[in-house]
Amino acid sequence: DKSHYLLYYLTCAMNPRMLITVNEDLSWRPVTVRVGQAVETVGQAGKPKTITGFQTHSTPVLLGTKERAELGTEEVLSVSTVLEGIVLLKDNPDYEPEEEK
Repeated sequence: DKSHYLLYYLTCAMNPRMLITVNEDLSWRPVTVRVGQAVETVGQAGKPKTITGFQTHSTPVLLGTKERAELGTEEVLSVSTVLEGIVLLKDNPDYEPEEEK
């Protein structure tokens, strides 16, 4: 075997896809997220969904190879557009909690 060193390069390149949410103080903040199969939203009108067949989880979450995540509540806003890795969240100033009847 002349290429056993290739295994060392491959193991350094492997990393899991995950979603960890933190607040502005960089402390961990559990948030409800929806994880589902990614779909294209090109040419859709209104408020298009970027995932289908989702399950609701609380962060931190491991994502599959063809999965995408979106926030499950409008209570917080994401600073980044892609929900993968470590995501910084801030409170939504326009959020009004629903009143229970």
